[in-house]
Amino acid sequence: MRRSAIIACSVVLSAALASCSSPAPRGEQDRAGAQEKPGFLTVADDSLTGRGTLTVQLDYDSVEADGLNPQTASSARSWMLGSLVYEPLVTIGPGFGIEPLLARSWAQPTPTTYVFTLREGATFSNGRAVTGEDAAGSLRRLLDSKGPYVGQLGPVKSVKATAADEVTVELAKPYTPFLAALANTPAAVLPMKEIEDGSLDLTKEMLGSGPFTVREHQQDRSWIFAKNAKYHDADRVDVQELRIDIVPQEAARLAAVRNGTSGFSFFNNVDSIDQLSGTRNAKVVNQNNSDFYYLIQNSQNPKSPLADQKIRFALNSALDRRQIADVALGGQAKPTAVTPVVLPGACDPEDLPAARAAAEAKGALKAAGADDLTLRLAVYTSEPALGQIAQVIQQQYAAVGVTVKIEKLDDSTYGERIFAPKADFDLAIGWFAGYVDVSMVSRWWNPVVAGFSAGFIGDDKQLDKLIDTASAQPAGDAREKTLREVCDRVDTNAEMLPLVTRPGAIGLRTDKVSPTLYANEGFGNILRNITDFTLPAAK
Repeated sequence: MRRSAIIACSVVLSAALASCSSPAPRGEQDRAGAQEKPGFLTVADDSLTGRGTLTVQLDYDSVEADGLNPQTASSARSWMLGSLVYEPLVTIGPGFGIEPLLARSWAQPTPTTYVFTLREGATFSNGRAVTGEDAAGSLRRLLDSKGPYVGQLGPVKSVKATAADEVTVELAKPYTPFLAALANTPAAVLPMKEIEDGSLDLTKEMLGSGPFTVREHQQDRSWIFAKNAKYHDADRVDVQELRIDIVPQEAARLAAVRNGTSGFSFFNNVDSIDQLSGTRNAKVVNQNNSDFYYLIQNSQNPKSPLADQKIRFALNSALDRRQIADVALGGQAKPTAVTPVVLPGACDPEDLPAARAAAEAKGALKAAGADDLTLRLAVYTSEPALGQIAQVIQQQYAAVGVTVKIEKLDDSTYGERIFAPKADFDLAIGWFAGYVDVSMVSRWWNPVVAGFSAGFIGDDKQLDKLIDTASAQPAGDAREKTLREVCDRVDTNAEMLPLVTRPGAIGLRTDKVSPTLYANEGFGNILRNITDFTLPAAK
């Protein structure tokens, strides 16, 4: 049975590493029942005529210290929840292309000038018209906020409202990912009049032009969203009420899909694909993501052997990313370099310096006097896949004489240990949103831009220059060549190492909802197309 094989690969790791080959991808059978459309995993059934409530279950809530403020939000979950209420100027299409959202059109008269024209009749949910001043003021406020997402906006020189329905952005130099950076919740257009007159507190309230409004929120328990009657396409939205329950236990979310109390749920564990097999009216689809898991080797502790680049590179060479994808993630993930492998123009992760040196890893460690290391590997418990990945890495490092002791930490302790100015760890695993432009996530390898990584990686000026060069180059061969240099240098420095993509397992009840889902996601937003979801008629 496929389920037995997958459990053997993901749980009994010490035996599986020697015997498991790549299993066949699961979830693909769900494509057959969808309307064939390039770039989509499933397409909503337009023949359904129901309207009403959809219940969604998620594993955790927004986790921002600044409450509900979208401009300081740093987690993909916060971006997803915020996207139900707020609209950026542009959004992402099914093939990672940029499409209009609050801006109905834009022009680029020079390589550094962007002129956006707002959608006709756009209003906030309080009925006030969205203006160019709202759009310009929002971007200026974001830039002034020093929030973590500001590093993705690039070299913005000025932002001005150039008409009642127009905003113009001038860059200091060309920046290819600029539109892609705008297509996320932190860059949404906010009601600046209400913010400036003090009638709206962004940390406690949400007021946007998107399809929903917040009726109720209990932190770490639930959200209730109501359809925004002022939304420009409100008549087409079938989900009148969206109830989101925060259910940390994976088994409880599985049970809710089985019994129909949840119509749509997200799962961290790829085994969920099999555990719902045979449940009437339930299915699971696997959505590819540009998000990816990474391994940190803390180079900034001068007393640690990991301060030595040769040792870090040898340990990188000992990693088998294909095995991590197959064993820890049931064959649902893909090895990746710093450029997310699902995006156009990405590097080939199989052709990096460490992959070519794999056969020499054990000898290189011995030559460096580090063939008998003991290292601590930190993971946080809210993401089960991290523990599975850690076990595979533990076995791979054992094969070259390195002992790894896995430390399972709660999220708060993990954050305090890993992201401190003087980070207290040897190794750690986390994951990044991969975004939608192939150069965006590489900016987090510049600790000055990223901030959070300054405690565990050094500032490589040559790498910084390559990252900036790639960001300024138009898509094409020259940019791909520069990005290959970025990938090679990250791989050789071996401080923060991309491992494999982070798959998204989505469980749904076909008698509760018919969703539209992209085959590949750039921000892990499983609710991106909720305005297209259709519902069966009540019986």
